[in-house]
Amino acid sequence: MNTLTSPHKKDRRQFLSMVGKGVGLAALTTASIATLMDNVRAASKRIEHLPPAQAAMDEDFWFEIQQAFSVTRGIINLNNGGVSPSPRIVTEAVARYLWEQEDATAYTMWQILEPQSETIRTGLADVFGCDREEIAITRNASESLEILLMGMNLKSGDEILTTTQDYPRMITTLRQREQREGLVLKTVKVPIPPKNLDEITAAFEKGITMKTRLILISHVINITGQITPVKAVCELARSKGIEVIVDGAHSFGHFAFTQSDLGCDYYGTSLHKWLYAPKGTGLLYVKREKIEKIWPLMAAEQKQATDIRKFEEIGTHSAAPRLGIGEAILFHNGIGTKRKEARLRYLSRYWMNKLKVLPNVRFHTSFDENQSCGIGNIEIVDVDPNALGTYLMDKHKIFTTPIIHDEFKGTRITPNVYTTLKELDKFVEVMEMVAKKGLPKG
Repeated sequence: MNTLTSPHKKDRRQFLSMVGKGVGLAALTTASIATLMDNVRAASKRIEHLPPAQAAMDEDFWFEIQQAFSVTRGIINLNNGGVSPSPRIVTEAVARYLWEQEDATAYTMWQILEPQSETIRTGLADVFGCDREEIAITRNASESLEILLMGMNLKSGDEILTTTQDYPRMITTLRQREQREGLVLKTVKVPIPPKNLDEITAAFEKGITMKTRLILISHVINITGQITPVKAVCELARSKGIEVIVDGAHSFGHFAFTQSDLGCDYYGTSLHKWLYAPKGTGLLYVKREKIEKIWPLMAAEQKQATDIRKFEEIGTHSAAPRLGIGEAILFHNGIGTKRKEARLRYLSRYWMNKLKVLPNVRFHTSFDENQSCGIGNIEIVDVDPNALGTYLMDKHKIFTTPIIHDEFKGTRITPNVYTTLKELDKFVEVMEMVAKKGLPKG
């Protein structure tokens, strides 16, 4: 059967009209990709009557989602926070675009494929809930955020405020401006975890001075999974004439929200984390009236001063990863944003609740659903996280992320929608053994 005239033709047309004509069309016509999406749609149809929290526990549905990935089961991957595997629909699309751009490359890549990025821009804007002319497609969160951090006009003596738990690369970026231009970087501590979100807002308010010109806040703190009160901090800063940059590396595609829920003017994220897009793809949001005053990281022509595309001036680059974002959006919407959020939170609470009963375990992540979703950080008292990580991987093929911070230490655990409950049971079993007996000697 021709996949474009199948019973699901209407669904495809709805997606294509949502993100603009042409996204992933070549890839979608292949039988394998069409079958993958048909399976996801059929599974979603079966549980569409269930509220997200109930659908999160339907293992038959999530079995279908797990099959959409080609991950090895020889390793239990609980480090999806840094970068996540993509479903096969994305990988196959990228491979197809790569082959396509190798044919008369200068023509095919620049005149046929690259213009389709505008379709992807529209799709991302739809997910984020903003105007397409406010979205730049970048290579990762670091690039997006450095465009903002390096592109703002600040002068010697101006203060920038962030937390002691912010992402190291962003701290390094600000330290460079501090050294070169005489800016002043100030940091505040936030509780680990806080009793409520107001404690985080209060920490930022206390750190603001008459010289504060910019606040950098992580929507989700990468080392603990702490969700922060972005909207409250943005409102606080706006009342004092202070700009706010939101690091959304771990929030986009992770749980349900739009730009209006954040009330931010600037936002940067990676798409190869929780959206499962091709590796080396990211998003930059700049509110339309703010675009002109932000300098691009690489020089652009003056005629582009108010054009969001000035932030995409990086020289020659492959069109394939950008276009593969379209299939990632298709897969994300096929699962359903709220359904996906509920599953990620269910998986985190599944292992957290089993281990919280142990007397020598500490959690650096709140159990409050308003404060965390799929990321958790756990510490076994008197057990070195690096040694624990090595033991988990070497002896049990469980891949985790040791976290050593000045204020705490622990292990970051990030399962994903392809993670099975049996894999989490195995992780819990090993952690219980280590908590009770310590790490084996030798």
